[in-house]
Amino acid sequence: MLEKTYSPDEVEARQYSRWEAADAFSAKFDESKEPFTIMIPPPNVTGSLHMGHALNNTIQDILCRYQRMQGRDVLWQPGTDHAGIATQMVVERQLAAEGIELDRGMPLAPGNTRQIGREEFIERVWKWRAQSGGTILKQLRRLGASCDWQRERFTMDEGLSQAVLKVFVQLYREKLIYRDKRLVNWDPRFHTAISDLEVEQKETDGHLWHFKYPIEGEEGRFITVATTRPETMLGDTAVAVHPDDERYKDLVGKFAVLPLVGRRIPIVADDYADPEQGSGAVKITPAHDFNDFEVGKRHGLEMINVFDRDAHMNDAVPQDYRGLDRFAARKQVVADIEALGLLEKIDPHRHTVPHGDRSGVPIEPYLTDQWYVDAATLARPAIAAVESGKTVFVPKQWEKTYYEWMRNIQPWCISRQLWWGHQVPAWYGPDGAVFVAHDESEAAEQAKTHYGKAVELTRDPDVLDTWFSSALWPFSTLGWPEETPALKRYYPGDVLVTGFDIIFFWVARMMMDGLHFMDGEVPFHTVYIHALVRDEKGQKMSKSKGNVLDPLDLIDKFGADAVRFTLTALAAQGRDIKLSESRIEGYRNFCTKIWNAARFCEMNECRYEPGYDPAANQQRVNRWIVSQLAQTEPKVRKAIEDYRFNEAAQALYQFIWNTYCDWYLEFAKPLFQGDDAAAKAETRATALWVLHKALFLLHPIMPFLTEELWQQSGPGEGGVGENLMTLSDWPAFDAGLIDAEADASLGWVVRLISQIRAVRSEMNVPPGAKIALIVNDASAASKARFADHEALIRTLARVETLVFDQPVPKGSVQDVLDECALVLPLAEVIDLAQERQRLQKEMDKLNGEIVKLDKKLSNEQFLAKAPDDVVAEQRERLADSRQTLSKLQSALDRLASA
Repeated sequence: MLEKTYSPDEVEARQYSRWEAADAFSAKFDESKEPFTIMIPPPNVTGSLHMGHALNNTIQDILCRYQRMQGRDVLWQPGTDHAGIATQMVVERQLAAEGIELDRGMPLAPGNTRQIGREEFIERVWKWRAQSGGTILKQLRRLGASCDWQRERFTMDEGLSQAVLKVFVQLYREKLIYRDKRLVNWDPRFHTAISDLEVEQKETDGHLWHFKYPIEGEEGRFITVATTRPETMLGDTAVAVHPDDERYKDLVGKFAVLPLVGRRIPIVADDYADPEQGSGAVKITPAHDFNDFEVGKRHGLEMINVFDRDAHMNDAVPQDYRGLDRFAARKQVVADIEALGLLEKIDPHRHTVPHGDRSGVPIEPYLTDQWYVDAATLARPAIAAVESGKTVFVPKQWEKTYYEWMRNIQPWCISRQLWWGHQVPAWYGPDGAVFVAHDESEAAEQAKTHYGKAVELTRDPDVLDTWFSSALWPFSTLGWPEETPALKRYYPGDVLVTGFDIIFFWVARMMMDGLHFMDGEVPFHTVYIHALVRDEKGQKMSKSKGNVLDPLDLIDKFGADAVRFTLTALAAQGRDIKLSESRIEGYRNFCTKIWNAARFCEMNECRYEPGYDPAANQQRVNRWIVSQLAQTEPKVRKAIEDYRFNEAAQALYQFIWNTYCDWYLEFAKPLFQGDDAAAKAETRATALWVLHKALFLLHPIMPFLTEELWQQSGPGEGGVGENLMTLSDWPAFDAGLIDAEADASLGWVVRLISQIRAVRSEMNVPPGAKIALIVNDASAASKARFADHEALIRTLARVETLVFDQPVPKGSVQDVLDECALVLPLAEVIDLAQERQRLQKEMDKLNGEIVKLDKKLSNEQFLAKAPDDVVAEQRERLADSRQTLSKLQSALDRLASA
């Protein structure tokens, strides 16, 4: 017996436990079935569920549940990423609270009690991971994620670590990994290189300082450069001007004298200098600016690093600046330049400044020795794989982004100055010779051959970029480098579901490594790129704005199915999701609607009938609902297979809420309540059969509710039958079930009643009021339909009298259905004059709103300065207002003729 109300919290926990007990999620290695593989984008081991995860994993779960129901052997591979810098931060904070710091060869900080070395620190990280790491995977269970949890992997697992080791050594021996001195994003707080993804660009109010550099040998002549970072001028090694800039042609090849330092620096011609910007002359500091670094390489310039790892001035600068923090040095440099009379002017300047996303401090382009991958060589096959269609992007527009990044790819810096992660498998001899090997004994043998004797080796202290190990995820999780049965069966994967922001950082690198190490086979055939989840106004969610929606809170409040269906319904390709609690509440009501429909069936003694044949239905209304169901299934199937998840949700919502609940169950009530035993039995069987098939179609999106209703009303009768999700039973319908006559007849009834209801609503007719209906100009076929369905029309449209071909009474509102003129005499039901005033007042208000919105959206300054999401919101409001105005005008036009 179904409870009166649906309780998601109780149902979800019970059903998820039931699925796990039934081993419903595991890959079966069933050779009789076609495999289907999805690799979860491994969330950080430090992470917790946010709306992006909720969307990403809902989509993956829909695909996996759908494919299981299609009879495929599904592997949804779960796991977490060790998240080098994030995890190290978490554990360092814990240690700091205990007065413990890492022993990096520095004096013990005041207030701390001791230092610990690398091994003890790593032990602490593993202890933390055992106690607290992987919380997000538990949270994914709340969402209903049906991953094969028995196969959970971690990028620091022994097997995955062996994969990392093999890849590094092989790429090194193929000369695709090498050590080089280049610029990196340097975090002065954490003392490590970081990736571009870990850099946050912040709009900052700063200044543009214009310095005059004296020209050597030309007394009183200067060349003016502008900079936002005066402290870096101490490392300048050139001034660049554009080759076609007539102002400076005579200076190219000459030297300027660097103020404060006295260094002669050449004036070079380079296209990087923009004659339209500032003075057209650019100071070049190759060791502290990525663009300057490239200019420096082109002109063979000296690269002078003026910072230490803390971003303090080092010994390469004059004595007066050594040891100064970069910002203190900035003030000192500006003051000293001004004292020399070489400060031309200072302009206020708003610009973006890169910050470490975790440390919060400005990062520095920093010249260091790091390990690199020759990404350009590895990228070529990965580009070709997408060009040939071996891997496709959905939506296709993201291929352009992929190509742009891959065709302009730079060497990939893979080393990080951390302790947590995969330590670089390189050892150094006494003279700095490097030996890359699978372990220290192999490195020692290499060194012995090199030196002719055994020598002491020192291991490289750096660890590898987290993306290095996650790039191997599609095959390392399956046991590679061992030739495991899982690797043979489930590689390559079918679909990768991910966000656009890691196309380069993760997708591209998986493509490169998969093709290189898996015999030219791509890691996945399709990459589905989903949109961002934003707030209801289209703004990006952030804690500082206070607009973050927590998926776990929403699940607590509305249930997982409501959250999942909302995300699915809004997941249109290429369009960001605008999420609000009101939307989720609306789909929570959808859950309630389905539950109530099942209760209605239960109360009307609808039972599972194993021998029921929908093709044998005699009642038109039952033939109609079966026909509608048979037409809904291919829409849902095609939408899921085309990754148009919102269209699948819309088709299901339309059928279940509108067609089945609002229309069919109302149409069926006379049959449930009538004296015709055969019609009653047929309707009971049809109602439950259609509901069950709808539950199967809906299951990938709403797994908990559908499972609960199946358990309580399916063949198991009360929870002793099979789990719905373990049945490879996606509905298939014979074309003969589509009944054109029933569709046309009942479709006509739906349109008629809908139009009458719309007029009643527009005219503010009280819901309980019964009205007359006059039908003029009806054909014989329409009159026959009125006769067939008169009882339904009277009940559902609240029509008291129905007559044909009568004069139109004064005070009537008219509408048209096909050839029929529908006349609704309303003079005695509503105050027509008052209704006209109400409509006109609403229209006047809307017109005022439209004028204001039009004015704002015609303002070029507003369009230029306002964020894109704000402009989009205003345009949406304008479109909605115009649509509402059109409806009000239509209602007023009807009243004008009354």
